[in-house]
Amino acid sequence: MLLLVFSLQTRAQGNRPTANEKANEDSIPFFRNVAVSVDLVGPLWLSLNDYGEVEGAVRVNLKDKYFPVVELGLGKSNAEDEATKITYKTSAPFVRAGLDFNIMKNKHDVYRLYAGGRYAFTSFKYEIDHPGLIDPVFGGVARYHAQDLKCSYHWLELGIGVDAKLWGPVRLGWNVRYKRRLFHSDADEVGRTWYVPGFGKADNSEFGAMFNVIFEL
Repeated sequence: MLLLVFSLQTRAQGNRPTANEKANEDSIPFFRNVAVSVDLVGPLWLSLNDYGEVEGAVRVNLKDKYFPVVELGLGKSNAEDEATKITYKTSAPFVRAGLDFNIMKNKHDVYRLYAGGRYAFTSFKYEIDHPGLIDPVFGGVARYHAQDLKCSYHWLELGIGVDAKLWGPVRLGWNVRYKRRLFHSDADEVGRTWYVPGFGKADNSEFGAMFNVIFEL
């Protein structure tokens, strides 16, 4: 009986964190740092396509575990449909706010693996233009033009990503996102909008990816 009690006590002590482990964990301050980042994928995509975004973020590090973040950006489109010759133009800001969790076992490693979510919103105006159709009966050209059409979008983003320390305060990271529309308003007189700043092509859902350069302050 005494041997059994001694064995259980020894096992319990072995499962408890050591004094050094507790001290190391307690020595990590709650507030670690603030980081700013810029996305490199958006400007590249915008330079190669007729729509896209440029954006940056501010992120707070709490004990290397929790990362509240706010992302701000500008979405732009100047697209023309080759078949219909209809052009679509917009330029407007968007904002996302959310939280990432570091799901690495060692929270204080130079590498981090994140899972998190964002709530996002944009309110914008867009313009639609058509050079006109020739009236086959009376002649002349009937041009179509509509501007200052108002729209708003609310959506949720779920994502996973990684980043790693490169040198000093500089980190590099990437993430992928699944975007799901929550609710929206369209200019009913002309139908659904084509592109939404920060979201992408207007639809119920969308996927996206980012490659970030991060500076921890």
